Amino acid sequence: MQAMRLMESLRTDGDVEVDYLEVDPQLPAPLDTLQRVPIVRTLVTGAAYLFALLVRVRKYDTVHAFSASYWSFLLAPAPAILVAWLYGKRVLLNYHSGEADDHLTRWGWHARPLIRLADLTVVPTTYLVDVFARHGLSAIAVPNHIAVPSAPPQRRALVVPRFFSNRNFESHYNVVAVIEAFAVVQREFPLAELVVTGGGALRPSLEKRVQELGITGCSFTGPVKPEEMIALYNDADVYVNASLIDNMPLSILESYSVGLPVVTSDAGGIRWISKDGETALVVPAGNVEALATAMRDAVVHWEASLQRAAQARAFVTEMYAWPAVRTKWLHAYAPSESAIADTRGVR
Repeated sequence: MQAMRLMESLRTDGDVEVDYLEVDPQLPAPLDTLQRVPIVRTLVTGAAYLFALLVRVRKYDTVHAFSASYWSFLLAPAPAILVAWLYGKRVLLNYHSGEADDHLTRWGWHARPLIRLADLTVVPTTYLVDVFARHGLSAIAVPNHIAVPSAPPQRRALVVPRFFSNRNFESHYNVVAVIEAFAVVQREFPLAELVVTGGGALRPSLEKRVQELGITGCSFTGPVKPEEMIALYNDADVYVNASLIDNMPLSILESYSVGLPVVTSDAGGIRWISKDGETALVVPAGNVEALATAMRDAVVHWEASLQRAAQARAFVTEMYAWPAVRTKWLHAYAPSESAIADTRGVR
């Protein structure tokens, strides 16, 4: 999502010529049948990706490689870094995973040398700048950006409390805590609803937990396309996040942008974007009781929630809209003063 949003903004801006290369390209028939076979799929898709890099990277000045952790790091940005290095192209590694500390601790013997091949490492938060520094690596912070609607959000009229979660069903996102906290809240507000959006292997266990707790009014939507997510934000009264490991969740920033009150854990880099009592209600990661209390307080003290949401929207507009991050990206792509003065032609 962040890659697509950045690319759209740069193309609209016109100062940078930008292209996009998928790390998981779909092969043409009949080779596409190979992508249905485990292990073989990884091999043939990786080969296609490497071939595309060898053909296309030489045409560009800078390679901007988005990076997560662990195997994803090896399969996606690592080949891009190596091919760019082979061609003598400038490499910008954009590392965004909240699992960076564990990745660099356990996989650092090969990750650090590859990261050092990049000319510049960009991360979304100063939290990750500090993590990289602890592992002897330098990085600069350029925040994620979002499209903030120009029209102010309509005032939310709280009738039946409607909570919303849209993190994928992975253990470190701790969606089960949202469900358990909601069960506590529903004892006081029996008609309260919870909408859970996302996908992943943990879905059956999450649905089972809903049944075990006797929860009503909880619905699972499955994965939702990004362009359809705005309707879910607008239909909700309170956004809830309980992640145990995180960096800069776009879902929190998106909630801010539409005036949706937020209750969140303080995991990882979240404390850099969510100030308790100012832009959100922030609780210790892993504390279900505190999460439930904050969800209840968001409903009981509704006017205060709306005031925090308004402050959060002003905050995200000032710090994370495209005008706020544009110059930082242009500096990252073209670091010399002369290049910054005129970035046209940079690709």
